[in-house]
Amino acid sequence: MRNFTSVHDIEDLQSALQEASEIKKNRFGFTSSGSNKTLLMVFFNSSLRTRLSTQKAAMNLGMNTIVLDVNQGAWKLETQRGVVMDGDKSEHLLEAIPVMGCYCDIIGVRSFARFESKEEDYGETVLNQFIQYSGRPVFSMEAATRHPLQSFADLITIEEYKKTERPKVVMTWAPHPKALPQAVPNSFAEWINAAGYELVITHPEGYELDAAFTGNAVIEYDREKAFRGADFVYAKNWAAYTDPNYGKVISSDRRWTVDEHVMSLTSQAYFMHCLPVRRNMIVTDQVIESPQSIVLAEAANREISAQVVLKRLLSNT
Repeated sequence: MRNFTSVHDIEDLQSALQEASEIKKNRFGFTSSGSNKTLLMVFFNSSLRTRLSTQKAAMNLGMNTIVLDVNQGAWKLETQRGVVMDGDKSEHLLEAIPVMGCYCDIIGVRSFARFESKEEDYGETVLNQFIQYSGRPVFSMEAATRHPLQSFADLITIEEYKKTERPKVVMTWAPHPKALPQAVPNSFAEWINAAGYELVITHPEGYELDAAFTGNAVIEYDREKAFRGADFVYAKNWAAYTDPNYGKVISSDRRWTVDEHVMSLTSQAYFMHCLPVRRNMIVTDQVIESPQSIVLAEAANREISAQVVLKRLLSNT
């Protein structure tokens, strides 16, 4: 695996899940693979779980780690070609990227959608420049359109908790005060489809995701119908994808908050969320604190998904 940006890069998904299980039993069994290797983690956006879990995974493999927060202590970076740089940006990404590549063996990049241009966001302008110009294996720590490390961890968690071979997984939109990217729901749908689970996506009209990501999922606007018989409920907010409302909040309907009523319609479903979560907007206190909430187990598996990915990338350095 040369780069990691989506489920399509992981190749044999069952093999990756088996590798995750083996690593979880012995996290320090592969320290020689990263000896004298350096991971550079580049953050254009804030992070808690991604930063900590990926750094811990690298340490488990014996790697050195460098963390660069572009917004604190670094030159402001221009990302567009053809721009006259007479503003507040002192360095262009086209020079910065190959310089970064000089100091490391693998690069992780976190760069969210900006909602200024759908074409630019869905073209993954920043991530693809790192892949093209760094000369190093690159992996996504969340990009404009996908969050593959999170989705891989989600899948590991479902595999650990599922009670049937092909569980019903419901991904539900929930309200949020800000416009959030589609990266997590896009990616989650892609990975769940790849795993062959039954996937139902429920949201208000106008919040349809790109069909390239939702694939074979059933789109159900009747939330209660969607929840019936669910084995897992994955809550997430996202801004509108379709034009002319791309990147906008078009509903703040609090009736879509995941509460005890809708969870009672499920088959004692486990509740999932990528975190951070806005309590009593996305989900009520009662649901996220219930025994069926596995958000902390899900977060813990971020270390495991990152370690599998780094281990595979190291094989190409």
